[in-house]
Amino acid sequence: MPVTVEYFTDILCIWAWGNQIRIEQLRQELGDDIQLRYRFIPVFADARRHILGQWAEKGGFEGFNHHLKDVAQHWDHLTLHPDVWVRTVPASSTGVHLILKAMQLLEERGDISGQANPVYGGRSCFEEYVWRLREAFFHHGDNISERSVYEHIAYGLGLESRDLQEMISNGEAFAALHRDDAVKQRYKVHGSPTMVLNEGRQLLYGNVGYRIIEVNVRELLHNPIQGEASWC
Repeated sequence: MPVTVEYFTDILCIWAWGNQIRIEQLRQELGDDIQLRYRFIPVFADARRHILGQWAEKGGFEGFNHHLKDVAQHWDHLTLHPDVWVRTVPASSTGVHLILKAMQLLEERGDISGQANPVYGGRSCFEEYVWRLREAFFHHGDNISERSVYEHIAYGLGLESRDLQEMISNGEAFAALHRDDAVKQRYKVHGSPTMVLNEGRQLLYGNVGYRIIEVNVRELLHNPIQGEASWC
């Protein structure tokens, strides 16, 4: 039986962008032994007020931009656009999260393939969309909170905007996003990114090294009996 990993992120979280390499390494090494369940949380739901609230006395958007540059300079696998959160200041991550939940619902319904695709480097179509959204913002400096931007990226993957918007118009995407928030509250998830394992008994929050993630998952694979306390 595969280990389920509940993965909580905000699409505008730089740590989730940087952590993607660890997620893909985990999947490459463990394959069908893990099941990733992507959930989205509203860290940047009111992005501008959130950043100004945290960074008002530390330079505001400019200060936050310098902080992200300090973070990104330690990553060899990613390059940060210099104007992120200065010229490009998204209002909210919520619209993007809704379109992502709509896509997940279409995948569950079988309208979109959930299989790993070699064209996308082993990612599913949904995972490729998540990756392209983050690349659009953090690497290219595009404002992904704008509908025209995230729909254009979806179009590049062959996704029909009307199908995605239908899931939003009929309320199903809103309900799915609410479920993510309810699970977040149940597990007491503090922020993005957070990996939840063992039905909430193990939470890996923030910039957690790959080997720590791997050993937690492998311990559950070795001892899959539900309800037992993990030694890890």
